[in-house]
Parts: sequence; C-alpha cells; structure tokens
Amino acid sequence: MLTHDQLYSLEQYARVRPEFRAKVMAHKKSRQLQLGDHVTLLFEDALTMQYQVQEMLRLERMFEPEPIQEELDVYNPLIPDGSNWKATMMIEYTDIAERQRMLAELTGIEDRVWMQIAGHERVYAIADEDLDRATDEKTSAVHFLRFELTPVMIAALRRGADLSGGVDHPRYSAVVSPVPPKVHGELLRDLKG
Repeated sequence: MLTHDQLYSLEQYARVRPEFRAKVMAHKKSRQLQLGDHVTLLFEDALTMQYQVQEMLRLERMFEPEPIQEELDVYNPLIPDGSNWKATMMIEYTDIAERQRMLAELTGIEDRVWMQIAGHERVYAIADEDLDRATDEKTSAVHFLRFELTPVMIAALRRGADLSGGVDHPRYSAVVSPVPPKVHGELLRDLKG
C-alpha cells in the first residue's frame, strides 16, 4: 500500500518528474502483455500506482492531506497483495467506428481473460476492481482486473513453471504461451510465498 510519506510533494515532483516518468515508462514496458492485436494487459504494482497518484496530484494541484488520501484510497486497491496480479486491460482500436462496434460485440470480455500456470487450471480475471463501466449493450475500453492465485500455483511458478495468458471470448480469442521471460519475471516478483 502506498502512503503519504512515499509520495513526492508537488514541488519535489516537478523537479524529478522527467526522470521518474522515464523510469516508470520503462518499467511498464516490462509489465505489459499483448493479447492479440487489440487487447493489452498492464500489470500494475506500487510503482505504476505511485505514478498514477503523482500525476493526479500534479494535474489537480492537490497538496492537502484529505484529497491526497482519497487518491491513495482509489489507487491502493489496484496494487497486488502477494497472492494475485492486478492488471489494467485496454481494448484498443484506432478507428473510432470500429472501436464502437467492437465494444458492443465484446460485452463480457473482462470475464474471459485468463492466466495459466503450467499444470494448473486457468485463472480467469475477476473484475471486482472494475468501476461498473460496462453495460449490457457494450463493454468499456478499460477494465481493472484481478487474477487470484493459490499457494500451490505460486510455488509452481517459483519452481519454474511456464506461464500463459489469453482471452477466450466468442468474438475475440488470443493466447500468449509462454509469457515473455521479462514479463514472467516481473509477475513472479509480485508474489509472496
């Protein structure tokens, strides 16, 4: 969990922002999993969430403790707690008309995204961190997902089991097997046990 004392003041952040932003962008690249041509998972952690909070504080010029705590309360649930991965899923179509059409066709996709540790069943995403932005008529272009793992799965990963990810929605299907080593290593660091 992020706390006030882990954040830069607005003045400090203005000074360190270019270097901090470059560090976070490089970090995010090693935590992205492209699922086909149009779905990307960005696996969040304390650093990616600190960046989100810092940017919100900068944008809104927040420096009072109460609004800062409100931002922390919004973003802290998106940090993995050692037994799960938390990801921002982005559905990306450059053509606006195609994007609107596909968001209508991909209703429920957030429940069909999975990760799988070799030798174990698929772990489907739970969208409980999602903000109910999807409707029966269309899905949202951005979802917040959680993948909950068992201690046995974590132990298998620590012993070197392969990791795969994918989507098995009727209108969109993709599999990445195995997950690239750099992403696999980052995800392993998020787990305790």
